[in-house]
Amino acid sequence: MGLAALINRIKSHPDYARAGMILCHNGVVRGTSRDGRRVSGLTLTVNREALEDILAEQRQRPGIVDILVEIREGSLMVGDDVMFIVVAGDLRDRVIPVLEDTLNAIKERVTHKTEHFL
Repeated sequence: MGLAALINRIKSHPDYARAGMILCHNGVVRGTSRDGRRVSGLTLTVNREALEDILAEQRQRPGIVDILVEIREGSLMVGDDVMFIVVAGDLRDRVIPVLEDTLNAIKERVTHKTEHFL
């Protein structure tokens, strides 16, 4: 898994010349839960079919060249990379909302995490 590798894949896309922006997300395991409890790590599962459905839908939005996502499954420790999202598109007014919508859809419909507390 690597952000640089995903960016390089985007740059080799046949329609890359249409891109004016590449926007990236790097999610990591936090040391605290949303409610403030200390976390030692988490276990993550991924619904790959739902992920593909989301990506197919988001790639159809105006101005989007491509979207690539990598998500680590299994047991993860605090500080580990969890998810990379790379969105390439023509204008920031189009790219930024697509990254946000893609991330929110993945968190709602694709990933399931179990936090492990200290």
